[in-house]
Formats: sequence, C-alpha cells, structure tokens
Amino acid sequence: MSEQDTILAALAPVADGIAATLGSFCEVVVHDFRRPEKSVVAIAGSVTDRSVGGSMSEIGMGLLARGDEAEDQLNYVTRTASGKLVKSSTMLLRDSDGSVFGALCVNLDVTALGQLRTLVGELADVGTAAETPTTTFADDVDAVVDSIVDEHQLRLNKPWAALSREERLDLFRSLHARGVFAMRRAVPQVAARIGISRASAYNYLADIRDQGAS
Repeated sequence: MSEQDTILAALAPVADGIAATLGSFCEVVVHDFRRPEKSVVAIAGSVTDRSVGGSMSEIGMGLLARGDEAEDQLNYVTRTASGKLVKSSTMLLRDSDGSVFGALCVNLDVTALGQLRTLVGELADVGTAAETPTTTFADDVDAVVDSIVDEHQLRLNKPWAALSREERLDLFRSLHARGVFAMRRAVPQVAARIGISRASAYNYLADIRDQGAS
C-alpha cells in the first residue's frame, strides 16, 4: 500500500470511533481526492445520506480546485436539500511531501438546535440568523454538478439561452474555480445543462485556461 492508502485505511476506524462517541446526530466521512466522483472511502453515521462510493460536495470540489494551497474548513454551517442544518469541519489529509490527497469530515445535524435558536430569537424579538446556504450532498456526483450550475443561473436570473459570451465565460470561470471540471464527464454535463454543444463547452474551458483562470 502507498502512504496515502495507508493513511486512508487507518482513518476508517477513527471515523467509527468519533461517530460512536458523538452519537446519532454525527456523521464522519473519509474522502479520497484522487477519485473525486467516488471520493467517499469510509463513512460512519448518516447525516447526509451518503454511502461508500459517494461523491464529494461543492465544498470538497472547492478544496480540490485549490490543491496543496487549500486550508482546513472548520466549524461552518450548511443546509442539505432535505432541510437539515449541518455544522461541519473538513480537515485535509496530507502525505509526508505535504500534498493534499483527501479529507476527514465531521458533520453534525444541528437542525433541532437551529429551530430552538429561531424560537428563542422570536421570543426575545431579536430576529433570526442570516439564511444558511444549501449544499448538495449526494452519492451521484452528477447531482452535485447540476446543483452548482443551477445555483449560478439563480444568481443571474435569466435563461441560459439569453447569456452573452462573456456571461458564459464567467460561468465557466466560476465552475473551474470551484473544481467542477476536475470531475470526469463534467464538461458534457454542463454543456447539456445550459443547452450548448460539447465543442462550445470545451472551447469556453480552453479560453478561460488560456486567460490564466485558477
């Protein structure tokens, strides 16, 4: 086994131990960034309803896009498509050369606590917290990619057919920066989603890379 494989294998029982300690509201996930479409190599608990062989979320894609420059993401809150409020920390895994190759993620379902906070806020008449962004957790990476693309359209508030060339380039820059194109089949999937040819999609991607997109 390689060093990276050894670390991933050693973390599976760690995930079980953390989830058992924190209880049924906890999920611990071990990700292998070398295969992003099926990055989940171990999982304990069930908060996001994923299983071994599942894909990473938008957050994982963003970390993957930043490569070895990525940093741990600690104590952030998202909301699943089913409405669960999830408090998470994502700790990157590095080998002895400092290369990022995976992550250990701890997800806590704090939905009940969020509801209690809202109730207390209303009773105290201090208002509620800002809207929490929704994150797609899925076993199928296609669902995650579609969610990221659709999120961009919601911000633009116009149909895909009405986008100018520069707006389409902005879309591809955003998707590239978020790690979407590290996924196999992502380019044709995005092309189909926004109603352009595969050739056009590859041309847009080539253009932003030529412009030094990161």
